[in-house]
Amino acid sequence: MSKTLLTTFSDAEIKRQGAAGKVRDLRDARFPGIYLRFGQRRDRGTWYLVSGSKWNKIAGYPELPVKNLISALPGIRERLAVDPEASAAAGTLHTVGQLLDWFADRHSRDRSLSVKRKATTASAISCHLKPRLNDLAVAEVSRSTLDKLLMWPAQADVSLSYVRLMWGVLVVAFRQATKLRLITTNPIAGFKFTDFNTARVVPKAARLRAVQMGVVIDQLRARFDDAPVDCTLALLMLCHGTRVGETRQARWAHLTQGAQAEWFFPAENTKTRCEHRLPLTHQALALLERYRAWQQGKGYQGAFLFPSKNGRPMTESQACAVFTRLGQGEWTSHDLRKVARTGWTDLGVDYLIGEMLVNHTLTRNVQTYIHTSAEQLKREALEKWHAWLDSKGFAAIHGSTETGIGISHIAAEPNNGAACKAIAESVKSED
Repeated sequence: MSKTLLTTFSDAEIKRQGAAGKVRDLRDARFPGIYLRFGQRRDRGTWYLVSGSKWNKIAGYPELPVKNLISALPGIRERLAVDPEASAAAGTLHTVGQLLDWFADRHSRDRSLSVKRKATTASAISCHLKPRLNDLAVAEVSRSTLDKLLMWPAQADVSLSYVRLMWGVLVVAFRQATKLRLITTNPIAGFKFTDFNTARVVPKAARLRAVQMGVVIDQLRARFDDAPVDCTLALLMLCHGTRVGETRQARWAHLTQGAQAEWFFPAENTKTRCEHRLPLTHQALALLERYRAWQQGKGYQGAFLFPSKNGRPMTESQACAVFTRLGQGEWTSHDLRKVARTGWTDLGVDYLIGEMLVNHTLTRNVQTYIHTSAEQLKREALEKWHAWLDSKGFAAIHGSTETGIGISHIAAEPNNGAACKAIAESVKSED
């Protein structure tokens, strides 16, 4: 067997020489110093960059095909020119499509992330990033290629805020792949979203304002007897500024009574993945008591405030349908959260207390200086807000006295599912 054959690198030629079994190494005059050495299995081999007597391993073959080797070579030579002791390894992800496939799989199995966040990232990758960047070699990624293939075309098709979301996914994917040495260098390190578009991403305008609360609450009061599930879900969000995903998963066991009654949100139910607690005012307790009495009248003794037919909490699609019915296209669930946050500011609630109530992520330094008095300030803020809502008609729904009213602490009990189905049918939407 001869040692080295001068040839032209291609996957077809490598396959042919491997089957022939006559040479150990292949080289190509176009790429000085680059050798492919066959392994014991002739369908596999290893790429090397030879400098003097030193054989620097680049990657295995066919994991690194000829096309990707050629794309990676300029970066490898540049890195070794700066630091002769640097690694010549080319990594295992050679196209942006491969990198995104790897990241999508990793992201989908990250237990620290919510289902909604996983779905959002998966959609951004499959619907936008991969179709535009799938065949782009990692070594060819630059500001100009990203602008031409992704950033500028995308802003013509989707909102600027969604383009920024896509950019965030791409940045995290490249950063993680670099840390794990799946790519040799991060080609977008130092890139910024404003490199591609300097237009300001404007938040969506709120579609509900304080002056509309009287009308909205009056509509909820009129519909409460016919649609108690819909109206209670909306009222709890309006009263507390909670997210719809957090609210629809509430359990009766998360609610406590007494002078310091509170609503507990487990970390797995929150967007921030941190436990959250909200004080329950006498108005909120009275609303929950009325709603619980309706549930018990239907024969439901289960765990959830808003159950679906299968005994689990209301699904995301069911919750969306609730606000389609209530808002009629005029407002959404998030508008209730926005109007609550704005209302607290208008009532003079401290900014930090408002951020704690809506469970926004706080910096570590801010968290360090939060004392127990914040819980009392949160309670005072909600009492002030609920009193204001009473003046807009909320009192006619909950019917509370000033002294307050407690709710029963009800544990989940087995049931035959009939009551649960009756509750879920009042939601009037399919899973």
